[in-house]
Amino acid sequence: MVKLLNYLTQELPMRTLKTCLCDVAITHYKLVAFGLLATMLFFGAFLPKMTMDTDPENMLEPTEPARVFHNAAKQEFELSDTIVVGVVKENDQNGVFNPQTLAHVFALTQFAKTLRYADPDHPGKTTGVVEADMVAPSVVDYMHQAGPGTIAFEWLMPRPPATEAEALAIRDKALSNPLLVGQMVSADGKALCLYLPLTDKLLSYDVYSALQEKIKEFGGTEDWHIAGLPVAEGAIGVEMFSEMVIASPLTMALIFGLLYAMFRKWSLVILPMFIATVTMVATLGAMVALGFPVHILSSMLPIFLMSISICDSIHVLSEFFDVYTPEKGRKESIREVMHTLFTPMLYTSLTTSAGFFSFVATDIPPARVFGAFVGVGVLFAWAITILFVPAYIMLLPERMLHNFGLAAHLGDQDSLLTRVLHRLGEFACRRAKVVLVVFGMIIVASMWGMSHININDNYAKRFALGHPIREADRALNRHFDGIYSAYLVLFGEKGEAVFKRPDVLIYINTLQEWLMQNGYIGKSTSLADIVRKVHQELIDGKPENFRIPSSAAAVAECVMQYQQSHKPQDIWHFVTPDFSSANIFMQFQSGDSTRTEAAVQAIRSYIEKNKPPVPLSYDFAGLHYINNIFQGKMFWGMLTSLAGSYAIVLVMMVVLFRSVLWGLLCMI
Repeated sequence: MVKLLNYLTQELPMRTLKTCLCDVAITHYKLVAFGLLATMLFFGAFLPKMTMDTDPENMLEPTEPARVFHNAAKQEFELSDTIVVGVVKENDQNGVFNPQTLAHVFALTQFAKTLRYADPDHPGKTTGVVEADMVAPSVVDYMHQAGPGTIAFEWLMPRPPATEAEALAIRDKALSNPLLVGQMVSADGKALCLYLPLTDKLLSYDVYSALQEKIKEFGGTEDWHIAGLPVAEGAIGVEMFSEMVIASPLTMALIFGLLYAMFRKWSLVILPMFIATVTMVATLGAMVALGFPVHILSSMLPIFLMSISICDSIHVLSEFFDVYTPEKGRKESIREVMHTLFTPMLYTSLTTSAGFFSFVATDIPPARVFGAFVGVGVLFAWAITILFVPAYIMLLPERMLHNFGLAAHLGDQDSLLTRVLHRLGEFACRRAKVVLVVFGMIIVASMWGMSHININDNYAKRFALGHPIREADRALNRHFDGIYSAYLVLFGEKGEAVFKRPDVLIYINTLQEWLMQNGYIGKSTSLADIVRKVHQELIDGKPENFRIPSSAAAVAECVMQYQQSHKPQDIWHFVTPDFSSANIFMQFQSGDSTRTEAAVQAIRSYIEKNKPPVPLSYDFAGLHYINNIFQGKMFWGMLTSLAGSYAIVLVMMVVLFRSVLWGLLCMI
C-alpha cells in the first residue's frame, strides 16, 4: 500500500490521472451525466428489497460465547423475553386494589392472551404472548394451607372483585406471598405489574402498540406504564428508523439553504444535493444488493454520507466561484479548479475512507458493515465529484453563470467575515506561542477528562424526557424491585441432583440476601424461595417457617407439592428436571449496564470467597447481561478502531507529504 501511495503521489501519474478524468468530464459531459443517472437507477432498483434488522442482539457475533450461552439458558429453562405492564394509583388509599382498577387489570390480561400473530417462518403456527407463563393476578396462584401437611392452590383473582372488600382480600392474599411482593405487587399496594413473556422479542413493539390502544379504552384515573428491555429495544429500533426518515430530508433542506446563502445560484446549489443523493442511493443499493440488512447503526449511513459527500463539490464550487470570469469561460475555469483541487480532495477522501474502513476490524458485525459502506460511499462521492461537477457545469448554458464569480464577490473584500478571519490570522501569527500553549492546555485537560469516561448504557435513557417508555421506567422502578432482569445459572455435577440438597439451597439463599442487602440487585427469585414458601404453608403458614427444610426428602416434597398448582411447569424456569442446574432470576431497578457489571463482579467475588458446599460452576444470561457485554465490546472495539484509523491515516500523511513532521501536524 505504501508503494502504491508513493506512486500515486508522484507528479507524473497524478497529473496524468487528473488531466485524463477532467478531459473525459469536459469533453464527454453528456455521456458522464447519462452514466451517473444510469448508475443511480441501477442501484436504486435494489432499495425496495431492503430489510430491517432491529434486534440489538445482532450487534454481537452469533458465535459470541455470552450470546450462545444466553440462548442455551433460555432454551434449557424455558425462559422468554418479557414485557412489563404496570398500573399505578397513588391517589387512592387502597392503591390499585379497588374494583374498577382490578377490572381493568383483568380485562387487559384477557386481551394480552389474544395477542398472537402468524409465524412467517412456520406456516400454520402463531407467535406472540406466551399465555402459560404470564404473571398477573388472574393467572397466578394463591398458595395457602388446606390442613396439616396439605396445600391448596387457587387463582388469586379468578374474576374481577365486585366490592371493595373483595379487592382488599385480593391485596392481602398477594402480599402474603414474598415471591409476588416487589415483582407483581408493590409492597405499599399502590401498583401492580403484569408480565407478558414473548415467543420472540422482535414482536415487542407490535404488542406494545396493541396494549397502548387497549389501555386507551379504560379511561379511569390510574396511570398505566409499559416497560421492559424488549420494549425499549424494539421502540429504539422502530423509532430510530422513523427519525432517520424525518432527519434525512431536514438535513438536506438545511444544507440546501446554507449553500444557497453562500452561492445564490439555484442551478449550482442543486449540484451538491444531487451528488449526495446519488451517493446515498448507490451505497445503500449496493449494501442491499450484497444481502446486508439495514441495522440500527447502518440506518445512520444516509446522514453521514450526506454531510461527507457534499464536501468536495462545495470545494469545487467555491474555487470555481473565485476563478470564473466570462472572459476565461467555463472550460478553462473548471480545468484550473480541478488542477488546484484534485490532489487535496483525493488525499482527504482517502484518509476519511480509511478512518471508516478501520471499523472492519471491530467485533461488532453491524459496525463492520457501517464502516465498510461509509468508506466505499466516501470514495464513490469523490469519483462522482471529479467526473460530474465539470460535466454539470458544461451542461449549464453560459447565461446561467451571469454575475457569478469574481464580479459577484469583489464587494465581499471588506465583509465582516473577511475582517474577522484576517484579524484571527494575524493574531495566530503574532501570538504563536500563546496559541500553542492554550492548545497544549486544552489537550491536557481533554486527556484528564477522557480518563474519567464512564462506560454505561441505559436503553430507557436513550429516549427524551417525557417519552412514555422513559416515564414507565422511572415509575415502575420506583414502586417495584426492578423491571430489568438477568439470570445467574449454577451448574452442579451432571446427573447429580445437587439442588435438592438443603445446604446448597441455603447457600443460594444466602447469596441472594447478600446481593440485595448490599444493593447490587432489587430482588431475586430462585428454587430456594419456592421451597421456603411451600415449606412455610406445609407447616403452619407462620413467618418463622419460611425457610429451607432440613432434609433432601423434605425439599423433594416441597417441589412435588408446588407442582400441584395450576402452573406446574413454572418450577422448570428455576431448575432443570434432573436438579443438576439452577437459575436465579435477578431484578435490577436501573437499566444502567454499570449496575449489571457491578452485580456480576460482586457475585464472582462472593463465590470466590465463600465456596459452595459442592463444586458449582456458573454463568450469566438475560438481555440485561447481554447488553452489558455488548457495551464493553462496543467501547473497546471502537477504541481499537480509532487507534487503527489514526495509525493508518498517519502513515498515509507521512507518505503523501514525505515528512514525518507534516504527517504528525495533520494528525494534530
